[in-house]
Amino acid sequence: MIPIDGRFDVYSNLIAINTRSMEQSESGASVFRQAERNREFELALGDSQNIECITDHIEKHIGPIESVFHELVSDAVHIDVHVIAPSNNRPFYTLVTSGMSDRPMNAPAGREDFRYSELMICLPANWPMSQEDWQIHDNYWPVHLLKFMARFPHQQDTWYWSQHTVPNGDPPAPYADNTGMCCAMLAPPLTAPEEFRKLTVNRNKTIHFQAIVPLLLDEMDLKLKKGAEALMEGFQRNRVSELLRPRRSSVIQNKRWWHIGG
Repeated sequence: MIPIDGRFDVYSNLIAINTRSMEQSESGASVFRQAERNREFELALGDSQNIECITDHIEKHIGPIESVFHELVSDAVHIDVHVIAPSNNRPFYTLVTSGMSDRPMNAPAGREDFRYSELMICLPANWPMSQEDWQIHDNYWPVHLLKFMARFPHQQDTWYWSQHTVPNGDPPAPYADNTGMCCAMLAPPLTAPEEFRKLTVNRNKTIHFQAIVPLLLDEMDLKLKKGAEALMEGFQRNRVSELLRPRRSSVIQNKRWWHIGG
């Protein structure tokens, strides 16, 4: 169990999404613009029973947890990041949150069964993973993104689900110097067995595990303009999933066709 310096997560507490915006993209999806934080800091502690349930679920379906990176001070929810080391079956790191599901999201009517979520992302086997490495933002940004996305719906009293996107600023900026990616999209985990996607805690609480897939600017624009389905063929062709490739090329081969008539 390794504590982590939360200095990058302090920054995420200073920026939030204005979820009261009624703007919509051409695909009909809501567009949220970043705004100044508009709520007081709310100290949160972890739910030990929830953490235990999630830990057992991770180790049953993904693999042994090598380490857990704990927050020193938490706002709204206490987010831990569970690290599963590369193995023969999964030759990459898997990072899974716990704590996002300590509280329900503000799901719309009819979606109450989807109020509880946790998030995951995968990193290449050669990704720098020590606490010292993570003092460098080019190494730490996927973890910062994971924690920011896990906390965001609780800070803003909102809800999100598969195919929803959150840009990194307005206008969107790359997450770090080693990538052009500037937006996060939620999607079903493709590297994990289907049984991993859902954890039934009790009759009132089911946790859904969702993956973060970082997008490039043109991919985000296409998604907002045409919907997530417009990206799927390119994702399949280029094997895009939650396994991060920070310098991958855009999946959009013809960057002109979707602008025509738009």
